[in-house]
Amino acid sequence: METMAKKKPRPRRSFTPEFKADIVARCQVGDRSIGQVAKDFDLTETAVREWVRQAELDEGTRSDGLSSDERSELAALRRENRQLREDVEILKRATAFFAKGTR
Repeated sequence: METMAKKKPRPRRSFTPEFKADIVARCQVGDRSIGQVAKDFDLTETAVREWVRQAELDEGTRSDGLSSDERSELAALRRENRQLREDVEILKRATAFFAKGTR
């Protein structure tokens, strides 16, 4: 049996918001498909589709998800909620500790 050589995974890349906006604008012009734009810039089609989707959410032309502002607010609220739960747990333990000493 032949063994297939494993492809090296592509290192994770990060892109500036300006670059993403440029790619989205090229996709929205309509003269080339998302797949063609992705291929031209050596990007994955999935990533480009997600950028276009997020841009549409941010612009308000799409309503089936969270905008970038809503996503950042949700993340902040989740962090705050986690911190508050930790604080409550500490206070519960402290209350139990000091309640033992008063008996």
